[in-house]
Amino acid sequence: MPIEDASSQLDIRMPVTQTMGVVFASAHSGTEYPDEFLAASRLNLMTLRRAEDSFVDELFADAPGMGAPLLCARFPRAYVDPNREPYELDPTMFEEPLPAYVNSASPRVAAGLGTIARLVANGEEIYAGKLSFAEARGRLERCYRPYHEALSDLVERTRRRFGFCLLIDCHSMPSVGGPMEQDAGQERVDFVLGDRFASSCGRRVVDRVEHVLRGFGFAVARNTPYSGGFVTQHYGKPADGTHVLQIEINRSLYMDEIAIERGPGFAELRRRVAALIHDLSAIGREVLAA
Repeated sequence: MPIEDASSQLDIRMPVTQTMGVVFASAHSGTEYPDEFLAASRLNLMTLRRAEDSFVDELFADAPGMGAPLLCARFPRAYVDPNREPYELDPTMFEEPLPAYVNSASPRVAAGLGTIARLVANGEEIYAGKLSFAEARGRLERCYRPYHEALSDLVERTRRRFGFCLLIDCHSMPSVGGPMEQDAGQERVDFVLGDRFASSCGRRVVDRVEHVLRGFGFAVARNTPYSGGFVTQHYGKPADGTHVLQIEINRSLYMDEIAIERGPGFAELRRRVAALIHDLSAIGREVLAA
């Protein structure tokens, strides 16, 4: 499906009236794969789709009806990853030398998972040939920039209205650590809460989310194996009233990871997520202050 303009890249689902100082965002649940991208890839669509946080936007879909905005990327993570710096690129992927402002030395680039990824999670190369830098820049202008402009606007408007903003960065994770990850081959807990080791979000909020999830019977970990990516690091400024918590959900709870289909646990997990959203609606400045 061709990508035509910036407005086609996002779903911004607004409540009739925003009643809580919380914003939800799903950067990796997009499924609209441009034809030219598929033609340039050496992988089939199903292999590319395993990079998605499939159906996470649906798990959090009750947020607007409960009074909170939900931002969703429609473009796929394998095409552009908004949870990276704007120019985190691997120079080996490109036909020509990259500009000096490109960050080509980050650990994410080294792992093949930059703003435009070189690899999928199982370590396979995405592209059959090299890209031009103009192609990369075009993707960032069409997809990355609009996503962050929308996210920044939602966060700032929420902060002005409520005196704070809690951004929940919504993700999913494979049930077993992949070959390029620190927990390779290990089964994972149900939820991982990432707050950049207590630097991006008030402690009471993280405690509260963990308490709610454990009350449902879920196994919960903090910051391992995921402490938060660019969004958590860039937007999380608790001293300025902006708190960011990344939530990673184990895909085995709600989907078939091979077929990429909703599983029998999907409806119940969505109800649990809605209950968590309801609990977060009571978050106020007195909770975030600590």
